[in-house]
Amino acid sequence: EINQIINATFEGTVVFSSWSMDNGYCLGIQHPDGYFSTYKHNATLLKREGDYVKAGEAIAILGESGDSEQTEHLHFELWHNGIPVNPAEYMTLYPLNQN
Repeated sequence: EINQIINATFEGTVVFSSWSMDNGYCLGIQHPDGYFSTYKHNATLLKREGDYVKAGEAIAILGESGDSEQTEHLHFELWHNGIPVNPAEYMTLYPLNQN
């Protein structure tokens, strides 16, 4: 979807907000209790280093930057105390059609 907003997973402080050849427009947030999240390949970054964000706050726009796939997608990583964790274990998923 065009202009799809990416939201912060948890509250925290943006520790990097930059562009690289491999990751495109990439943003990293340090969260409380040793959690860290990254959001890669965005079209636009809405936050800068040092910004404090709340859980659910808009931080970027979905894109395809810095990747050979050239399709809009989000590369999301969640780390805890320096170890990568499975984000699905921290998510609650809801069906699209809730009637």
